Amino acid sequence: MAEFIKIYNENPNPKAIDKIVAVLKKGGLVIYPTDTVYGLGCDIHNIKALEKIALLKGVKIEKETFSFICNNLSHLSDYVKQIDSSTFKILKRALPGPYTFILPGSKNLPKVFKKKKTVGIRIPDNNITQSIVNVLGNPIVSTSIRDDDEILEYTTDPELIFEKWGKLVDLVIDGGYGGNYASTVIDLTNEPVIIREGKGSLDIL
Repeated sequence: MAEFIKIYNENPNPKAIDKIVAVLKKGGLVIYPTDTVYGLGCDIHNIKALEKIALLKGVKIEKETFSFICNNLSHLSDYVKQIDSSTFKILKRALPGPYTFILPGSKNLPKVFKKKKTVGIRIPDNNITQSIVNVLGNPIVSTSIRDDDEILEYTTDPELIFEKWGKLVDLVIDGGYGGNYASTVIDLTNEPVIIREGKGSLDIL
């Protein structure tokens, strides 16, 4: 059964963050809060953990669109091809925030993502998530936690998430109620294209 840890977004407990990072480094799966909906993630460098997530979601890693959760724009150069100044200005205006930006992937992507031409970059405005990625030292590969309910697309109550996912993952973070609107997804590989309108405002474009 997964461990259930309560963390306060205003001031995340460093010991709790260290425990979560240790789980990620061992190839564990973690459910965590963001500034939108709850996410399911693992260490970007752990192929076995990625395979577990793909299995849980019933998808193939090569075909699924995972997001890379970063804690600042410094990780961009590791995974994204050089971008122009207008694209960078949009990122600076929007992040951290409830957006996923599709950007051209670089040759440095982890082996399992090598065939992908693009990558989704996310920097949530959430202290818990940012603290985890900061201590981990590299991004988390993430996918949203969806609900089976046809009306409520996303589960917002961490205790209900734990009930459903507790036997499938290694750790669930209770960071308070999550949102029910996913991030706004914008493709910036060429001219900006709105892929999904979610929580984030489009005024940043």
